[in-house]
Amino acid sequence: RDCLLSRGLGDVYKRQASDRLFFFAEIHPIYTINPYLFYTFAPQKKTTNMELFNKMIAAALKVSVHQVDNTLSLLGGGATIPFISRYRKEATGGLDEVQIGEIKDRNDKLCELAKRKETILSTIEEQGKLTEELRKRIEQSWDATEVEDIYLPYKPKRKTRAEAARQKGLEPLATLLLLQRENHLDSRLPAFVKGDVKDEEDALKGARDIIAEQVSEDERARNQLRNQFSRQAVITSKVVKGKEEEAAKYRDYFDFSEPLKRCSSHRLLAIRRGESEGLLKVSISPDDEECAGRLEQMYVRGNNECSRQVGEAVRDAYKRLLKPSIETEFSALSKEKADEEAIRVFAGNLRQLLLAPPLGQKRVMGVDPGYRTGCKIVCLDAQGSLLHNETIYPHPPKSEYSQAARSIVKLVEQYQIEAIAIGNGTASRETEQFITSQRYDRELQVFVVSEDGASIYSASKTARDEFPEYDVTVRGAVSIGRRLMDPLAELVKIDAKSIGVGQYQHDVDQTLLKKSLDQTVESCVNLVGVNLNTASRHLLTYISGLGPALAQNIVDYRTENGPFSSRKELLKVPRMGAKAFEQCAGFLRIPQAKNPLDNSAVHPESYPIVEQIAKDLSCTVDELIKSKELRSRIDIKKYVTPTVGLPTLTDIIQELDKPGRDPRQQIQVFEFDKNVKTLEDLTEGMELPGIVNNITNFGCFVDIGIKEKGLVHVSQLADKFVSDPTTVVSIHQHVRVKVMSIDLERKRIQLTMKGLNQ
Repeated sequence: RDCLLSRGLGDVYKRQASDRLFFFAEIHPIYTINPYLFYTFAPQKKTTNMELFNKMIAAALKVSVHQVDNTLSLLGGGATIPFISRYRKEATGGLDEVQIGEIKDRNDKLCELAKRKETILSTIEEQGKLTEELRKRIEQSWDATEVEDIYLPYKPKRKTRAEAARQKGLEPLATLLLLQRENHLDSRLPAFVKGDVKDEEDALKGARDIIAEQVSEDERARNQLRNQFSRQAVITSKVVKGKEEEAAKYRDYFDFSEPLKRCSSHRLLAIRRGESEGLLKVSISPDDEECAGRLEQMYVRGNNECSRQVGEAVRDAYKRLLKPSIETEFSALSKEKADEEAIRVFAGNLRQLLLAPPLGQKRVMGVDPGYRTGCKIVCLDAQGSLLHNETIYPHPPKSEYSQAARSIVKLVEQYQIEAIAIGNGTASRETEQFITSQRYDRELQVFVVSEDGASIYSASKTARDEFPEYDVTVRGAVSIGRRLMDPLAELVKIDAKSIGVGQYQHDVDQTLLKKSLDQTVESCVNLVGVNLNTASRHLLTYISGLGPALAQNIVDYRTENGPFSSRKELLKVPRMGAKAFEQCAGFLRIPQAKNPLDNSAVHPESYPIVEQIAKDLSCTVDELIKSKELRSRIDIKKYVTPTVGLPTLTDIIQELDKPGRDPRQQIQVFEFDKNVKTLEDLTEGMELPGIVNNITNFGCFVDIGIKEKGLVHVSQLADKFVSDPTTVVSIHQHVRVKVMSIDLERKRIQLTMKGLNQ
């Protein structure tokens, strides 16, 4: 108690709880993240795995153990990452989604390792070889590689050359050689030539096999070689003889060599793809002579015949056992690292794409352009419902220009169209020119929209369920129109790998990729929030606490009973329990609700706080939201409680300033250069407007209004050194570029942003 008081922690209370004495210190709310600080005095006890894990995670992530404890407790109680990061800041100390996700991942990996250690201990114990020292080593190690190295000599394995030699009775000879004390080896060998051992050389060979296996299973040897690989390993690729033409796209890697630690993610993934296609031969290797020499220094301790036999066995161990094993290990580690980097970039691009500026609820015409098959036209109302569809043929071979023009003008007037979305595929530029050249009875905004993934959506079950009576072309045009209105709501219906903002997405670990992309989509959907009365089942699926079943139940309830009038009405939805309601309610919006807080990010559990604030200011909640002067008089410190601290109160006040605010930016109209429609129209030195549509570690790809996208290499992004392209450009950013070079044969365009005002 005196200790706490001396630290200025305020009034101290104490209570007895079982065999522990708890001291609760109430801290001044301005200086605290969690309203209570817990000091525990208890008898010494064995640390549990959970306590150990929490300490390890806290140290690795540089956060407090208390934050980790609370985060894992919330996750274990069924809370989602978006909910915890948004509505439980007091408990976590304000951890964001990335940190919470990292805590979860690290805890999962440690739990998996704990299970693996149990299996290992059980296996060794069954062999009767589990000593207390060995048990202690395994139990105290939390490095997966180290644990596997300890286990390696005891790991059940198929019959090896060393095991065959042991069965011939040659283990004593191997021990004799390893001691390296026998100066008259010739006199000792005849005793081992018996049974299946043919002669003295056969005996020596078997003994060397035993030594080689022992060296390969020695932790010191493996760590020594790992150290050499990490410092010196070079990745090499060569084209498979006779496949030069087939492997043309891997031309840069026909005779490629680079230190593994400097090989970038995209190069490594490209090399591995070429290897998997049987077009490249790939190896990872350090300096063989140096590695073998260092291993010999570890085991060869004399200068007699025994020493020479050990030296030969060590070199065999390196070449036949150790090097292939460590090469496989480093191959997997480098691939894992490249996967993580590629997935990180992909997820970042996807996040930017999903959070692209929306046009909003306006009546939109969607156009899927084409030549021979015509342009598919759809008219959508402000909620994205299909009102009309038809096909026009303004381009060759039919060239029904006048008829198409009359149709477009009539449809714009008839359906009161406010904006037109044109797909950026075949005939996009010609269709844009055709659309903008017409005279309409109103001002229209015309946008070119990415078609990536539209064909995937139009053939999907989701699209068939939405438009069972229409074919894929109509569905594709609807998707284009809806992407303009709300990119997030439409793109969540498409497999993220098909949206066109990744690279090598089919080469990385698919489980990790799916997990990362699903988390990204969930994060974006919950950041923006959704309209409870218009959101599709697919969009609702990503809301915190919901899933496919509950999302469908919400849609069914809405269909049967009409629009929701309040968030509280959600509790009437079948299978919507208190926990699911807690998790989802704050992310669902009801624009015309009687309670204005139902259209905000204020969680229903915090409504009483807002109501108390309004009562203290002698006004209604609605008046509080509408009056900046009233909000300026709020003293939020007055409303701190043991369960609600400043982080939550600050979020509430910010939300009252702009209830239901959309974090996405405003959409802007963009125009490509009217003189550039094909690759042949480009000339070196030409300056063009463009839109960034993909970002990689080596630069970004820019849409300049033609089928082929141009590459701005990372070295050409700015007039300064750039290590990470995402610090300079973002998806959908409007940029100015200059053409550096054009490769008509390979259809590649090199661009630069240097020296241009952005």
